[in-house]
Amino acid sequence: MNSPARHRLNPRKLLLSKWTAARPMNREKHFLVTELFCDEAGVVIEIELQAVLTQRNQRLPWQSLQDAHCWLSGWN
Repeated sequence: MNSPARHRLNPRKLLLSKWTAARPMNREKHFLVTELFCDEAGVVIEIELQAVLTQRNQRLPWQSLQDAHCWLSGWN
């Protein structure tokens, strides 16, 4: 069984990075990382993504962006 494609990411450099949803929903295709959430040791554990079109925010583990079946780096 093939493993999903993965992006190599440095979580500390994700702030203000641009992402495209591989399968857009509700016309939300382009997203911007607007916040990093860290634990007590300063390790990034989650990010906040904001949809450019609707300004809707969603919080998710930063590792979610590594799945190329869901997220594409940049605005495509």
